[in-house]
Amino acid sequence: MPGYKGHISIALLFGALLVAGLSFTAVAAALPLSEKLIQGVVILWLAVVFALFPDIDIKSKGQMLFYRLFFLLDLGLLCFGKWKEAALLGFLALIPILSRHRGWTHTLWAMLLVPSPILLGPMYFARQPVTDGLPYYLGAVVGYFSHLLADGMLFRKG
Repeated sequence: MPGYKGHISIALLFGALLVAGLSFTAVAAALPLSEKLIQGVVILWLAVVFALFPDIDIKSKGQMLFYRLFFLLDLGLLCFGKWKEAALLGFLALIPILSRHRGWTHTLWAMLLVPSPILLGPMYFARQPVTDGLPYYLGAVVGYFSHLLADGMLFRKG
């Protein structure tokens, strides 16, 4: 079971494989090179961030990263008068701390559900079915998957 450096390395490998695979799609072919590079970097970043997410329920580098991001996002929401959104984010940020290690954060359903705002957000704001968030969602899921695989959580018995 790797530490945070191992999870980052594995996530970068899986993320790079995803970026390479996406480069063969028709959508990627239509993008200019500069946008492909930016998309690839964002996908790799998401893979790393979501590879660290499952360990948010214990004192870890992943927990430190996520709670710093939660803090900055919550502060931004408060500065813009988004009280309900800030309260909801604060509430959601507490949930992992209330669970046991290798509880819900180490499940396949969490792997698919936790990154879902990346996919659903563009659809919600555009008010139509769009796939703009799909490559980024896949990057997050691939990173999360790499964590579960490295921790041996995918193929355990019982």
